[in-house]
Amino acid sequence: MCRVLGVPGFKFAVIDHPISSASNELLEAYARATIEQAEQILLQP
Repeated sequence: MCRVLGVPGFKFAVIDHPISSASNELLEAYARATIEQAEQILLQP
């Protein structure tokens, strides 16, 4: 999608699915994993 939109090197966090039927515990795990991805993206040199 990034390539199609003209930004092939754009990095983004990915959230697993399903979201709508996930338990609160699973949503928390998804959130933590996404935060870790975002930190890596934002803090890499």
